[in-house]
Amino acid sequence: MRALTVTFNPAIDQTVTLDRLVPGEVHRAHAVRQNAGGKGVNVASCLADWGVSVSAYGLLGSDNAAPFDALFAAKGIEDRFIRIAGATRVNLKLVDPAGTTDINLDGLAVDAGRAEMVAAAICDAARGGDLVVLAGSLPPGCPPDTYAALTERLRAIGCRVILDSSGLPLKCALEMEQPPHVVKPNRDELAQMLGRDLPDLPAMVEAAATLRQSGVALVVVSMGEHGALFVSDEGALTAWLAVGELASTVGAGDAMVAGIAAAVLEEASLERTARLATAFAVAKLGMIGPNLPTLASVHALADEVTVTPVKMTAKTAAGEAK
Repeated sequence: MRALTVTFNPAIDQTVTLDRLVPGEVHRAHAVRQNAGGKGVNVASCLADWGVSVSAYGLLGSDNAAPFDALFAAKGIEDRFIRIAGATRVNLKLVDPAGTTDINLDGLAVDAGRAEMVAAAICDAARGGDLVVLAGSLPPGCPPDTYAALTERLRAIGCRVILDSSGLPLKCALEMEQPPHVVKPNRDELAQMLGRDLPDLPAMVEAAATLRQSGVALVVVSMGEHGALFVSDEGALTAWLAVGELASTVGAGDAMVAGIAAAVLEEASLERTARLATAFAVAKLGMIGPNLPTLASVHALADEVTVTPVKMTAKTAAGEAK
């Protein structure tokens, strides 16, 4: 099975490290680093580190594509990006002891025709059984049902689809007769989409079951420092692992998606999926940029993940599948 990623709205992540961030004050940076990024690009980078053969699709501004060219060449990622006039957005990540402050731009404006070029390229290349990861926001001008329409086409080919997006693009995809196989909203994104607060774990389990009712096989809800919730037809569980040395939080969620993808590729159980996804995310926290440490390190972390079964009520269990 091959892995393919799609990134309609890539970014160059410029990470600036500060002693502290104080609004309104002048700061002197300790370090500045740029990494080719965007959710799908980060997923492809981590999968390549895991030894997966991966092809990356999407749209890139031709004016500043060099960091992406370098990443793809260094990791053996098949570059299927379409270059368009202009510059890919540069997102700013301000890192201080309190955490990371993200300043994300909208990205290059595109139209439905540009989006269709990407969709046609990946649908022409995809084969039944391939795993396709659709990840990230949509750039200005890109129709909000872009992921929904692409998911429908990919599922008709026989591909398995993981979607990591939020807001209207996620909502549109979940309303399709054939939704993605896997979705990974975070707690806030899930609450926003459903229009209700999710104050505790039972509420999140019920919300995940609502998504499962639409036909999604696996729902993963990331909960930050509290780990993540995994819900499938095998049941529900939480996974958590203590964070060791912290180098950068940028791309940790994307690393989790890569871990989910790696688990899908190996036809893993729900527990194995939770362990691998959590290990990928925590392993990436110790690295600068969208990178993983050695395979042995990730396997060791997976063994250390604390997995806790979550009891599902009769209501949530009955509403799991279509």
